[in-house]
Amino acid sequence: MRYFNNPCIGQYAQSFSNECCPIWATQTIIGNNCDNRVQNLLLFSCKIIAKKHNLNNKEIFIEHIDPSEAFGVHNQNLKTFQLHFPQLKIVARGNQVILQGTESDIALFEEKFEHFLQHIRQFGNITEQQLESLFLGTLQKENSPSTKADISEGGEVILYGNHAKVIKAKTPNQKKMVSLMNNNDILFAIGPAGTGKTYTAVALAVRALKNKEIKRIILARPAVEAGENLGFLPGDLKEKIDPYLRPLYDALDDMIPADKLKSYIETRVIEIAPMAFMRGRTLDNAYVILDEAQNATDLQLKMFLTRMGPNAKFIITGDLTQIDLPKKNMSGLVKAVNILEGIKGIEFAYLTFEDVVRHKLVKNIIKAYDKSTEIKLDFSKYRE
Repeated sequence: MRYFNNPCIGQYAQSFSNECCPIWATQTIIGNNCDNRVQNLLLFSCKIIAKKHNLNNKEIFIEHIDPSEAFGVHNQNLKTFQLHFPQLKIVARGNQVILQGTESDIALFEEKFEHFLQHIRQFGNITEQQLESLFLGTLQKENSPSTKADISEGGEVILYGNHAKVIKAKTPNQKKMVSLMNNNDILFAIGPAGTGKTYTAVALAVRALKNKEIKRIILARPAVEAGENLGFLPGDLKEKIDPYLRPLYDALDDMIPADKLKSYIETRVIEIAPMAFMRGRTLDNAYVILDEAQNATDLQLKMFLTRMGPNAKFIITGDLTQIDLPKKNMSGLVKAVNILEGIKGIEFAYLTFEDVVRHKLVKNIIKAYDKSTEIKLDFSKYRE
């Protein structure tokens, strides 16, 4: 008799007296206000009434997606489905969605819901506007001809980042980076600023992590100041080195939701560290990226490359026109280009000003500076 004091049973009794299914969609059960025994009682009653009214029951299992991501905050996505299918009774239990209604309503729901799940699998999330587009029939389906056309026109899609942001290889040499990494374990990506070397490398690493090809991502950079002495930096070790690693964080922010990125960093699934911290380690089952490699010395780069474990992939990015090492130190990247080219499993992608994806003026600035290195300027006319 104690069940009759439960608010769920009170609503159940009222629903039952009206000969309606006692599943009130996204309100009571989805809110987990009832324990499992009460939920089972309600579902059992639902089946009895469904049989009486010639209604069908259907269970849909959500796979390869976190149910909380599919249902949305406070089950908002599921509530939207309920609004568009008022004749259906919808219950969410764990990774199940339980339906009750006519055969035609259930079939239409399944079609829309599968399209909904496909979109989340492909893009990682769905906005309120996109969900409404789904019901209007204007949301593009995964692998649809129009989607393929968009991909072919704009470059090879590497992955879908936050808010369904399309992250793709936009230029011929960026596409070459993607292609070379599919068939090799070490790639040197060398080119001027703004050509997307680091961004493309990080995207490839995040894609491999999402596809469970590797277990972790390691991002490293030499802690070298760009031609200026910053002096003492306050804070603990992480706070001291973070300014040097900011470009790597910026790329990750575009590709991984903030809460998940924080969890990955805390659990060391993603590790961002100065290059010096790599000594003595074996980096296995990992995607390892060394950024700004032109600022690594010969010994540092050799040390880094020899950390490679059996199931690891390395990408080394650098710009030979922006070496910030003291003049007495030669860049290790220059020597690596000369001695490693031709080794099977190691490839080189050379990017140029034609690959610049920043402001259009950046391309012209790079061309101007490249030209200036070939011309000896005459300043005599400016002298008094």
